[in-house]
Amino acid sequence: MCGATSPAQRLLHGLCPRSPHPRCAAGRIWLDNVNCAGNEKSIRDCKHRGWGNSDCSHEEDAGVICKDERIPGFKDSNVIETEQSHVEEVRLRAVVSGSRRRLPVTEGIVEVRYKDGWAQICDEGWDSKNSRVICGMMGFPAEKKVNRNFYKLFAERQQLNYRLHSVSCTGTEVHISMCTFQFYRGNSSAACSSGMPAVVSCLPGPLFATGGAQKKKQRQQQQSQPRIRLKGGAKAGEGRVEVLKNNEWGTICDDRWNLLSASVVCRELGFGSAKEALTGARMGQGTGPIHLNEVQCLGTEKSLWSCPFKNITQEDCKHTEDAAVRCNIPYMGYENLIRLSGGRSRFEGRVEVAVGAAEGDEPRWGLVCGEGWGTLEAMVACRQLGLGFANHGLQETWYWDASNVTEMVLSGVKCAGHELSLSHCQHHGSSLNCRNTGTRFAAGVICSETASDLLLHAPLVQETAYIEDRPLHMLYCAAEENCLSSSARHANWPYGHRRLLRFSSQIHNNGRADFRPKAGRHSWVWHECHRHYHSMDIFTHYDILTPNGTKVAEGHKASFCLEDTECEAGGIVRLWGTVKLRVPAESPHAGAVAGTSRVLFLPADVAKRYECANFGEQGITVGCWDLYRHDIDCQWIDITDVKPGNYILQVVINPNFEVAESDFTNNAMKCNCKYDGHRIWVHSCHIGDALSEEASKRFEQYPGQLNNQIS
Repeated sequence: MCGATSPAQRLLHGLCPRSPHPRCAAGRIWLDNVNCAGNEKSIRDCKHRGWGNSDCSHEEDAGVICKDERIPGFKDSNVIETEQSHVEEVRLRAVVSGSRRRLPVTEGIVEVRYKDGWAQICDEGWDSKNSRVICGMMGFPAEKKVNRNFYKLFAERQQLNYRLHSVSCTGTEVHISMCTFQFYRGNSSAACSSGMPAVVSCLPGPLFATGGAQKKKQRQQQQSQPRIRLKGGAKAGEGRVEVLKNNEWGTICDDRWNLLSASVVCRELGFGSAKEALTGARMGQGTGPIHLNEVQCLGTEKSLWSCPFKNITQEDCKHTEDAAVRCNIPYMGYENLIRLSGGRSRFEGRVEVAVGAAEGDEPRWGLVCGEGWGTLEAMVACRQLGLGFANHGLQETWYWDASNVTEMVLSGVKCAGHELSLSHCQHHGSSLNCRNTGTRFAAGVICSETASDLLLHAPLVQETAYIEDRPLHMLYCAAEENCLSSSARHANWPYGHRRLLRFSSQIHNNGRADFRPKAGRHSWVWHECHRHYHSMDIFTHYDILTPNGTKVAEGHKASFCLEDTECEAGGIVRLWGTVKLRVPAESPHAGAVAGTSRVLFLPADVAKRYECANFGEQGITVGCWDLYRHDIDCQWIDITDVKPGNYILQVVINPNFEVAESDFTNNAMKCNCKYDGHRIWVHSCHIGDALSEEASKRFEQYPGQLNNQIS
């Protein structure tokens, strides 16, 4: 937005210099000459030149600094506010020798940050509800009893500094600051004469379990069908909340969504209490039904299904209101075992990993072999670094400055995409095998806080499927682009025909970033016959499979032209990222530091950004879709050689994971189809992970696409 007129806007006007700057926005400028009266509820209600009608550049981006205090009467149940007199940082200090180096720390003395050090809490009156709150903050779903005798001996030998006493929690709080307690004043070292420091022991969730018994519990939970999952999050413990009802996965409407309900979700999934209860599809929009609305948990429930909720009608809620969560997870220290070097920003660089740290030795830093390194491996690296999703996984990094690390220490890395650390992926171990060594061929990543998410509109495939017998003399271009089955090469050209199963594909981008082809336009391939550029060699796989998964016919389609055919009506105002700005010395607010957020506006009707004509940019904008009509070349499967029978039609978008997405599990679409040699019936089309495991097994007897998100 440009055209700053208010004092706050004038203060921040011109933040972006002429040269690229990390605080400058990217993309289009939606608003110009904004003129508000002050009583509008949304910036969209103010006068302006019209969406996208601007004569500004990004060095004129406007911003604001908001006052610290809220409007009187304002309440937000999804924000934890801590005053100076409250507790902001808490830890569990492991004192048992065997557990000091082991992560996660599940048991120890509860300590709170005080001045430049740490202080203890007197356990007088301490109960399991208090422990439950602490465990939730530490990322654990539940607490357990602890042997206090050892800690009593420990406390008698230590000089302790008590900070809190008389802590009383209900057990539903997401932070100890929300409990009632008192601060010790004066000589706190002599306090707590009738007690000892509070000690807590927590039960880790299956994802963070250690030891044989816990691993068994983890396997049992993985084998049982979950009724709740998280989708679209970059990190473990965050994502859009999806629930299973009537054998179909769906979302939750964000009406009355708060931290109590979010914490029930987090604990049910094996994480701690909730850090944030997110509304407005902040983790991307889901698909399918919206199962629940106005969920109102007390916070003590074992499952979200035990909470009161309302069934909804289609008019009550849209997927723009999908609820999401960010959960507390245990500290595992994975981010200390990986780093990036040589990049232009902290979001990119050559991947360096530490080896030997697990044995307690001083870690030795080295490079990762770029051979076989791809998007899924880069996804894991970016997650481990805490930098979101991967934009690119790079097999060569010669163009980045080399650090003093030159030794290859890891090769053969192959990830499924859901791992929390590269060390959890398959790799060669100590037996390195890398054909091209040296920094030039070291693996690298470019990470991003957001990612696209493509999915096919399944009902359209079902509605538009039909058979056509197409003469061979009309298929020369298709044959040139390898869009026919291999037997077509031996046909009696130009006589005869091929039998084609045709259907339309409508590919939506429901993510939080535009879908852009991996290759730049300099490497796009011009096809003279069809007169278009291919920006991706293989964008979609089309397959006909038997019920047991044997492929009997296949097709593929390059990205003839990735562009925005249509876009959804209705937009959302979202906050993306938070920066801190120090006010200039000459300002009347000098010395103050305020948190601000850059606001990106989606207009009332999302505008198209990508058009292929005249060698234009290719991609799919967030909230838009690309339509491949049934009557264009290669939008088919050659079924000339398929015998009558019952089959499965499978369509997979971005099958080689060339472009990063927040969720690959919804890239496959499947339909039942019956072919009698003359006609074909296509029915029960659905996204690959839209049904329960039981329903999927009834539908098919072979594994579907791999998942790159933790569910």
